[in-house]
Amino acid sequence: MTERVLVVDDEKNMRWVLAQALEGAGFEVAQASDGKEALAAVAEVEPDLMVLDHKMPRPDGMEVLRRLRAGGNTFPIIMLTAHGNVAQAVEAMKAGANEYLTKPFDLEELKIAIEKALTVSNLAAEVERLREELDREYDVEGIVAADSAMLDVLENVQKVAPTNATVMIYGESGTGKELVARATHRLSPRADKPFVSVSAGALPETLLESELFGYEKGAFTGAVTAKPGRFEMANGGTLFLDEIGDIAPSVQVKLLRVLQEKRFERLGGTRTIEVDVRVVAATNKDLQQMIADGDFREDLFYRLNVVPVTLPPLRSRAGDIPLLVAHFLEKLNAGKKTISQEAMEALAAYKWPGNIRELENTIERIVILTQGDKIGIDDLPLEIRLNTGACPAPMQGFVLPEDGVDLEEVELDLVRQALERAGGSGPKAAKLLGLTAKTLEARMQRLGL
Repeated sequence: MTERVLVVDDEKNMRWVLAQALEGAGFEVAQASDGKEALAAVAEVEPDLMVLDHKMPRPDGMEVLRRLRAGGNTFPIIMLTAHGNVAQAVEAMKAGANEYLTKPFDLEELKIAIEKALTVSNLAAEVERLREELDREYDVEGIVAADSAMLDVLENVQKVAPTNATVMIYGESGTGKELVARATHRLSPRADKPFVSVSAGALPETLLESELFGYEKGAFTGAVTAKPGRFEMANGGTLFLDEIGDIAPSVQVKLLRVLQEKRFERLGGTRTIEVDVRVVAATNKDLQQMIADGDFREDLFYRLNVVPVTLPPLRSRAGDIPLLVAHFLEKLNAGKKTISQEAMEALAAYKWPGNIRELENTIERIVILTQGDKIGIDDLPLEIRLNTGACPAPMQGFVLPEDGVDLEEVELDLVRQALERAGGSGPKAAKLLGLTAKTLEARMQRLGL
């Protein structure tokens, strides 16, 4: 869409010169000869930017500037004057001018000022749009989504949260299962009670049992004091059992009893402890297949699978990636950084095997390594550029590994191949990889080359 510029100047010749120059640069130009015409034209023209003369009749440029800003108009305004001084420039900038140029000025200087002001304005508008979209779409307890499948998930979470029903969350690693569990807790009547999390896959069988149910003093070597388990700690609240498919059969039996009877005994103890705990479980495994293989109890499955919730992988909700990128940039206090359209398309096209966790870690890595305020295609990790075809033709001829290899190792190997083919020349290796020499140098430092 052609951007509209409103030129306001009481000198007819100046208006004509500016209009010719700006129309030649591809802008749509409207004109006003004084302050009164300018204020009237704003509503009619709806300019993307205004070039405003300082000294004019009825009212002058400063008054026009103040009225526009007071009225909520946020489009960029570049002030022009033949009587400029530092005090006037400061006054104009404080009143809301984006730039202040003194006549005579070079037309190229004005074009550069206009392009800069429009770029900043458009970026600010895009950030605001993303923030509004974050608020307008679904942001349930910190879960950012606009994809229809994910919105269905969040709608179900809002429905089940007020109940005491056990929830089973399915999804690949990194899809946000714990976030959904926490949202379920915070939207429930138990929100003011504890939310306790335990990862079954991170603990061996004996340690997991003591973590869940606690133990009495002397229950085993090293048990010098009694310790409450996670069920006791979560009493009245919610217990999140992550990686439930990794629980050993012996622990499955005890877990089933707690779910059925709401009571248990600590390891080495005889006193029965009663608890009121809502359980939310999660897994990235196929429990039905595990039941068929004899690795998971069918009765426990039905106790846990009261309300199943399946989280889609990030690759199937690529439309959410711009929202998530904006969210992570803000979370990292990097709101001033912007991403080029090419880089955003590359991020959206990548398959993200590590899902949202991988995206968040990637954005953090990019923010740390990118020096300027604009994140471009060259600032993205090499694996993303390779997987999206973002690397140019010179990448042909490199030996790429098979799937399943660590992506950082892929990047390291490719950089080594490029350096070898370039005879050790960094600039030549960068050209082969489709990178700038500066970007390759930064990556070599990170990779320890």
